[in-house]
Amino acid sequence: MKKLVLFFLLAGSLATAKAADADTISIPSAAMGRSYRCVIITPASYKSGTQRYPVIYLLHGHGGNYANWITKVPSLRELADAYQLMIVCPDGATGSWYLDSPVDSSMRFETYVGKEVPAYIDQHYQTLPEPRYRAITGLSMGGHGALFLAVRHPETFGAAGSISGGVDFRMFPKSWDLIRRLGEPGKNGTNWTGYTVIGQAERFTSRNMPLIIDCGVKDFFIDVNRALHQKLLELGVPHDYTERPGEHNWTYWSNSIQYQCLFFHRFFEQ
Repeated sequence: MKKLVLFFLLAGSLATAKAADADTISIPSAAMGRSYRCVIITPASYKSGTQRYPVIYLLHGHGGNYANWITKVPSLRELADAYQLMIVCPDGATGSWYLDSPVDSSMRFETYVGKEVPAYIDQHYQTLPEPRYRAITGLSMGGHGALFLAVRHPETFGAAGSISGGVDFRMFPKSWDLIRRLGEPGKNGTNWTGYTVIGQAERFTSRNMPLIIDCGVKDFFIDVNRALHQKLLELGVPHDYTERPGEHNWTYWSNSIQYQCLFFHRFFEQ
């Protein structure tokens, strides 16, 4: 019996020793004149040598922060170990939509997450500093942000995804701080079109960028995701699109990220 207990104690200590690390750091923004916190997940092998790793940038939703993903989905550590990659969760503040606001100069999160954060990570961590080793995805507001940043910054990101993404927010003009970030929407939301993913969709035709998009069938963003899927089909843009049972919640998102990490791993391994 004592030997059995010792075995399980040893096995548990080894499992802990091999677990990926999740650290919180601050990353400065020259564009906004301040720093924001960020979670960095590195595989267990990171400390053992000079190996360089691909990176998935993982964005939170409206009302969330940099710590949401690792708090709600601690299995991200296992994914980092399984696929030998880093996961970076930057802060997008409340309601930034990962945009450079045309009406609020203090909100320049397209510049921050699209340029400044990846540059900082490449400078301070053992990354593979090329677009083909960088992917970006996120949930809800972060799903919008991931696709929006990827299509506008192909020099930074080589692949992108969206989970329950708010890929067209023009039909929600009174929600989620949108007027504060973008000003008045105008007739039928025309003033906001260029800030939506669907409004940027034609740019994907020249990107040759692997895309993975999914949404739960009971999610309030399902219609805009279906519309984006149809738009990409009409444009001839290759992409993986999936609808599954689910709503706008962590049960769906924690399941979805498993598929998306596999998708990005296969992209990195090409």
